[in-house]
Order: sequence, then structure tokens, then C-alpha cells
Amino acid sequence: MTHNVVSVSGGKDSTALLLLAIVQEVPNLQAVFADTGHEHQQTYDYVNYLAQATGVPIRWVKADFSEQIARKRLYVDTKWREKGVPDSIVEQALAVLHPTGIPFLDLCLWKGRFPSTKTRFCTTELKVNPLIEQVMLPLMDEGGMVLSWQGVRADESLARRYLPKCDEVGGGLFNYRPILRWKVADVFDAHHLMGIKPNPLYLQGAGRVGCMPCVNCNKDELRQIAQRWPEEVDRVREWERLVSLASKRGCSTFFSAVDDPTYKEGDIITHENYGIDRMVEWSMTSRGGRQFDLTRIFADASSCSSIYGLCE
Repeated sequence: MTHNVVSVSGGKDSTALLLLAIVQEVPNLQAVFADTGHEHQQTYDYVNYLAQATGVPIRWVKADFSEQIARKRLYVDTKWREKGVPDSIVEQALAVLHPTGIPFLDLCLWKGRFPSTKTRFCTTELKVNPLIEQVMLPLMDEGGMVLSWQGVRADESLARRYLPKCDEVGGGLFNYRPILRWKVADVFDAHHLMGIKPNPLYLQGAGRVGCMPCVNCNKDELRQIAQRWPEEVDRVREWERLVSLASKRGCSTFFSAVDDPTYKEGDIITHENYGIDRMVEWSMTSRGGRQFDLTRIFADASSCSSIYGLCE
């Protein structure tokens, strides 16, 4: 028996992937969404819409870091004290080291830091591992072949350009990338042909959907988020405060402070002075990061905007 498992993110590529599987009438089709707790509400709504519109149930899975946080509490309460960490820092860490049920936040509380472009543990911990542990392994135990459908395209990045269309992981599990050679126009054509609306975030200036913001988001993406959805910035600001309390250093910022163009060696870094607000402020500047760009600041954030031409 072959199990076809389609990973759905609510983005354009994974939606096209699911539509392709439906058109091909693949047997034993399952759609799975890994909830990171860091998506925009419109993405959650879209995943529900997609299940209703296609008739394919989408199973939601998410990571649970309760055990890791419990172990960290014990470590903080013993080893930190033995190493001479001030009681005030130990107590403030213990006060916040409790599972929240929000996978992304719990992951960062456990790690005492946010993921970064160089240490990107979020994808593995929040998406890959839950899918393998909760979906793939039980299917593999049943025997047969498991095809893990992945909506990656070669023109997205240099690393993806050289991926094979299919490769074996082991134990009967295979990674399958059927839209690897598709262009972005092909992706939206699939939406149109199947009568499926794209994620509405693509009509609001988003170049990609998923974590909001992503640690890899660029300057324009961060500006769009801050202007259209300031509540997302508010949430990240609060997460910076909580994760900083869980950190031995007493500081953790969503974006690496050394990536801040205004950072100078020797600057004292705190989540207040190098946190999300500072990066949002930088996103409103023109090239060089020193002068505010009024055309960016006063851009109409309520109008339809799509880098893919979906508003035309």
C-alpha cells in the first residue's frame, strides 16, 4: 500500500501541491498542516477553507515541548544556581518557564532564544519532527510506501535548485517534490483552474505566508507586516520579553541584533533597544537605514497589493 501525505502550509505552493494530488486521484491521500502557533489568523482560516473547498480533510498537528521545558526548569533551579547565576535571574526564568501551548513560543522558552538565519532550528522542531513523529512513523509501522509530498520549487532558492524530484529517506519513506520545476505562474494557474482562492495574504502585500514574521523576512516584508498587522508586532514584542526572562543572558531578540544595520560593536543589547520595534523602525527607512522614507510610511496599507499581480 502507498500512502500519499501532502504537507499543507496555507501557502501558494502547498495549495497547488494538494490540488495536483486531487487531480491525479492518488490513493490513500492525507493532507497535514503543522501548526507553529506563529501564523497569521488568515492563514489558519485559509487552511480551514481549503479543507472545505477541496473536500479533503486536513489534519492539524503541532509540537509539544512540555517535557523539554520541565527539564529546563530543573536545570535552571539547580545548575544555574551552582554556576553562580544570580537568584533574581533564576527566579524570573522559573516564573516564565511553563508551557503555553503555543509551539513557537514554547520552543523559544525552552531554548532561551529565538531561531535565526544561521541557527534555524524552527523548521525541524515545529514542522519536520511533528510530521514525522505523529504522521509518518505510524504509517511506516503499517508497512508499505509513504510518499511525503513537499511543495518546494527549484526557483525559490539556490539550495532547492538542485533537489531531486524524489529521494528515499529510509524505512519506506520517500520525499516527493512533483512541482519542483513549476514556475510561480503555474502555481496560481492551478488555483484558478480548480476554482480555489489563494490565501488572502497574497492580496495584502505578502510575498510568502507562514510564520509572521519569519526570521528570514526582508525589509519590505517587515514593513508590510507592521503597517497592515501591527498586532503581530505587539505579539512578537511580548514574546521577546518572555524569552528574555527565560534566558541566562536576560536578553533575546526576534531578529539577531548583529543583523541590525545600525548596530555598533560594543553596544549593550537588550530586547527593549534592539528588539522588534527597532527593526520595524528600520524597515520604514530608505536605503542605508538612516533616513525615513515617507512614501513607505504613508503607503495605503488597506489597498490591494500583490507582488504576483493578483490584484490586476
